[in-house]
Amino acid sequence: MAIAIVDYGMGNLHSVSKAVERLGGEALVTGDRSEIMGADGIILPGVGAYGDAMEHLRASGLNGVMQDATAAGKPLLGICLGMQLLFSSSEEHGNHEGLGLLPGRVIRFAEGDYKVPHMGWNRLEFLRKDDPLLAGLEEGHVYFVHSYHVLPETKTDLLAVTDYGQKVTAIVGRGSVYGMQFHPEKSGELGMELLGRFLSLCGAGVRK
Repeated sequence: MAIAIVDYGMGNLHSVSKAVERLGGEALVTGDRSEIMGADGIILPGVGAYGDAMEHLRASGLNGVMQDATAAGKPLLGICLGMQLLFSSSEEHGNHEGLGLLPGRVIRFAEGDYKVPHMGWNRLEFLRKDDPLLAGLEEGHVYFVHSYHVLPETKTDLLAVTDYGQKVTAIVGRGSVYGMQFHPEKSGELGMELLGRFLSLCGAGVRK
């Protein structure tokens, strides 16, 4: 099973690829359209600023590849910034248009009795326990690093949240598209179980 890890110059490629390999998948770190479209599944990682990431994706034509792959039913997982890029727009350092694969926007954490960025281990609360990504798993802690968070427009796209001064989007999913705000490859046993579930979906076909 080959998983294309999208290389657009802003991803944590090494740790994600090693995690995929530990789970028995073949990690293809690539920015090549044919390799991405030919893979069993796609992971879109991301570290950095939203606007810069979208500029890199557009300059390389990978924004269109992500949209074409999703239209073809290819399983896609966005991680951290990669999850935020799946949505319609972000207010990070201005207003930026995203991939538009899921409706919603990315906003900065409001001022409150908590530190920004949100950095550290927080417990997941599963909202859609029947989803194949979550079914049978125990809720637990995963590792977050982010200053902006997603407000999905469609309630059913929200699979899990965490509590950080408010309910914060942690996992999203619709059709073949999934996103995790945390870093599953850095989140211990639960993170690897979730990543393994995504790989299983790539091998067995996506959920209905």
